[in-house]
Amino acid sequence: TGQELATALQHGAAPIILVFNNSMYGTIRMNQEREYPDRVIATDLTNPDFTALAHAYGAHGERVERTEEFAPALKRAQASGKAAVIELIVDPEQITTRATLSQIRGAARTRTELGSQ
Repeated sequence: TGQELATALQHGAAPIILVFNNSMYGTIRMNQEREYPDRVIATDLTNPDFTALAHAYGAHGERVERTEEFAPALKRAQASGKAAVIELIVDPEQITTRATLSQIRGAARTRTELGSQ
């Protein structure tokens, strides 16, 4: 949280914080898709500018949108010598390492259709 970042900086700690941003409450969305396909509600988020937030606290901040950008961003964060926030923009469709939201929704629809027969 912002308070934890402020506390870390106040005490001279320099953590590197990774924010995995899929712009949603992912676990809640996944469960809604699995149990109530096509009836999701209140899982989309409008996030702050995490880079600007990091800078406001006096920390290093970067936004990473592609995998190949991560290693250089991490090196810059380490070289900064201060706390850092790296926001990683991730595909909201890829909800887990093994399933997409579309796959979960499709399986739920199939289960619902089979259950109604």
